[in-house]
Parts: sequence; C-alpha cells; structure tokens
Amino acid sequence: MVLVTLRVLQGADRGRVFPDLRPPITIGREEGNTIQLNDERVSRCHLKIQEDNDRLVLTDLDSTNGTKINGQDCQLRLLRFGDIIAVGRSVLLFGNREQIADRLQEISSPKGEGFHSAFTAEDSDVVDPDLDLSTGLSSSLGLLGRLESIPSLPERLSPSQAAQLSEILEHLHAGLQFVIDGVQTDLQKSEVIVPPSTWQVLLQLQGRLSEMIRNVADPNKG
Repeated sequence: MVLVTLRVLQGADRGRVFPDLRPPITIGREEGNTIQLNDERVSRCHLKIQEDNDRLVLTDLDSTNGTKINGQDCQLRLLRFGDIIAVGRSVLLFGNREQIADRLQEISSPKGEGFHSAFTAEDSDVVDPDLDLSTGLSSSLGLLGRLESIPSLPERLSPSQAAQLSEILEHLHAGLQFVIDGVQTDLQKSEVIVPPSTWQVLLQLQGRLSEMIRNVADPNKG
C-alpha cells in the first residue's frame, strides 16, 4: 500500500503537513475526516482518496464548490505525485519530497517527452516558498502541476468492457478525423480555418465527452 503525504500550501491551514496516511483518506470541514480543513468553502465531506489496482484515485463527494486538480475541475481523477489539489480556498500538494523528486526524474527522462507544458506565471503563486526542497523542486512544482500525459488505458477489462471502450475510442477517432479533414490552412497567414459545420462536430464531440466523464464519475447523474 502506498502511503500518502499531503501538505497545505494555501488557506487557513497553510503549513500543515499530513504525512504517511493510509488510504482511504477523506478531506472535509467536519470532524471525522482524515484531514479536517478550517475552510468554510470546503464541504463537510469534500473528497475521498482511495487505492485501486495499485493506483490512487480521487473522487469528489458531490462537494458544493467542487475540486480542482492542477487547475482543472474534476469529479474523478487518478492522482500523480506532485499534483496540486484545490478545494475551497485551500491548496494541497500531493506527495512527499522523495515521491515528487522521483516523478520529476521520470518525466525528465526520454520517455517523458510526451508531456507538454501549459505553465503560466500565475501558477507560481501555488508553490509554497517555504518548501525548501534540496533538489530544486520549489521552482518546478508549479510547472509539474500543469503537466499532462496521455493517460494509460484501464487494466483488467472484461472482453465486453474492452469492446465497449474500443467502440468509444473509434467513435471519437472518426469524429476527430472528420474535423481534421475539414480544416483549411493558409500557410501565408499562418491561419487554420474551421468551417462552421466542422466546428459544430467538434463541439458535439466535446459535449459527448463531458457527458461520458460525468456518467463515469457518477452513473446516477445520467
């Protein structure tokens, strides 16, 4: 079992460290949670972190103000060391120094070339200047929080689940191919022109993906 360390970077509990926690872990405003935050914008039982197939999964527990991972709203998400979790006015860093250092080493290796950066100057505000990381991670945490890689496919799928997932991916692939084929490029102006009909297909794909994400996070919210 992986032990979890969470450190509060912003909020009323800034500076508190919760080391070596065993999943499942709950975070909320109410007593009885593994981590109780002094934050009125945090729900009584805000989120849960649990282990599944040797991975750590964060689930938002229908919180009033939602949960963000690396700046993105989420209901259900695999956690990676170095992720930044925002709940209410509080910001937490996931992972201890060694775990984050290992992940930085992993993404800086050749196999980490699939990562891309969406780092902005504003992200530096999320980093606690008091972290005092000897490996120089304090200047990299904001960047790490914005790094994204292509997620791996789920493991141990049944044949019917694998077939269903394949159908979904084929549907999305066909839709994206339609969009790509419909795009016009103007190299002289360095412009990409998307016809209205093609744009509508792209919006429909995004809408369908949003529905899927919502239904996967909570099948009762169809």
